[in-house]
Amino acid sequence: MENPKILIVDDDVDHTKSIQIILESNHYNVVTACDRNEGMEKAKLEKPDLFILDVMMSTWHDGFEMSRELKKDPQFKDIPILILTAVKERTGLGFKSTAGDPEWLPVDGFLDKPVEPENLLSEVTSILSGKS
Repeated sequence: MENPKILIVDDDVDHTKSIQIILESNHYNVVTACDRNEGMEKAKLEKPDLFILDVMMSTWHDGFEMSRELKKDPQFKDIPILILTAVKERTGLGFKSTAGDPEWLPVDGFLDKPVEPENLLSEVTSILSGKS
């Protein structure tokens, strides 16, 4: 069986690289994009098994918008989404409790940055196995 493919969409290149290293060292194939538009293009080309989205990119809500856009698109609606963001740290607003709401935040998992590698891997494994 082929290793799962994960698309990371995050404008912080250093953070993206560190997450990529963690995931690739655990046998995941990783593709990256630095903004919502590139992320949507790569989604169509790469057909990932999981999306990991930052929230604050070009706008403070890009990741939220992208998650809704993905879930409304028939080709992506069944692909799980993990939000990995520092939105709480930067704004003081927590959105974890709304994760999974089909209209507002249709995602399968939500982690705050910074995240410990073990927590990231545990969440990715859980989501990909359908246990989230």
